[in-house]
Amino acid sequence: MEVKVTLADIAKKANVSIAAVSMILTNKNLTRFSKETIETVYTTARSLGYKQKHLGDKDGLIIIVCPSVINPYFATLLQGMELEANQNNYKTIVFNTYWNLERERDVLRIALNPLIKGVIFSMMPQQPELVSKVAKRLPVVAVGDKQDEVDLDTVEVNNYDAGYLLGKHLIELGHKKVCYVSTSLNNQHSSRVLRLKGLQDSYKQLCPEGEVALLCSEVNPETELSTVEIEHQVGMQLAKTCLETHKEITAIVAINDMVAYGVMDQILQQGYQIPRDYSICGFDNIYPSQFQGVSLTTIDHFINQRGQSAFSLMQAKLEHKNEDNHSITRVEFRNQLVIRKTTSVPRPDIC
Repeated sequence: MEVKVTLADIAKKANVSIAAVSMILTNKNLTRFSKETIETVYTTARSLGYKQKHLGDKDGLIIIVCPSVINPYFATLLQGMELEANQNNYKTIVFNTYWNLERERDVLRIALNPLIKGVIFSMMPQQPELVSKVAKRLPVVAVGDKQDEVDLDTVEVNNYDAGYLLGKHLIELGHKKVCYVSTSLNNQHSSRVLRLKGLQDSYKQLCPEGEVALLCSEVNPETELSTVEIEHQVGMQLAKTCLETHKEITAIVAINDMVAYGVMDQILQQGYQIPRDYSICGFDNIYPSQFQGVSLTTIDHFINQRGQSAFSLMQAKLEHKNEDNHSITRVEFRNQLVIRKTTSVPRPDIC
């Protein structure tokens, strides 16, 4: 016979009042309590196997962690997750971090609430060691780069391969001098670093006489949160710098399609033509890239399908949570080069 865990049981073990336990587990007046107290109550309730009233196996929430939904890449990824969740009668809630470490820590604390059934990261976690600890208590799935060292179930793409594919395409067209433009490049944004590395290696191996210039703009979490059009702005600014300081460049590779749109606008404002004067590439193949007025050459990562696959992984973990399974599941989607109207041979004065 299953023993019912009460609020009093949790209060006694956590050494807090029953009223405090009630408010914390129902998310009421949380500002009255320290982060340590909230985490203690969440952890105690989960360890005792507390089940809130009226919650069945598919009740509760799946948290989806996302940097920002302004980029259609993440919006499309989330839609794929929520489509799969809806079809299987699960409920989701989205938590945006804006690449802020403290916001990521906040969501990991919230995840300890027994109401939360699992967590899906729409990007690779910035603090994988903390996420791995949470993954020992409830299901966690991440969407992002192919990284064997991350001890999580993942839906991956090979961003190194994506960069290499674009480099190979530009080399075949005859481009020897190209520029890679990106928002913040660091270990917390591994996809950006891997795309650059793939592009650089393609030139080292296939066009050793060529050159890959690099222009980067640091974007802090506060700017990410307060500036809706930040990626477009970065593309505009870095393209302007590129045109002024790298006269020999014939192609610009942007870290993603949103930054590429800013690059395109700057080039057109300067009176140049695409692709006659400059070829432009991006990554992600978000839906505006196929529009006739954009027609951007890019790399397709099958965003919606990856979102659905991520939730399918989560569902499998939830429905087999009592099995003694210590394996890690990794699902990898292949990249696909999509050639449109923004790439062509280099301008005549360079050839």
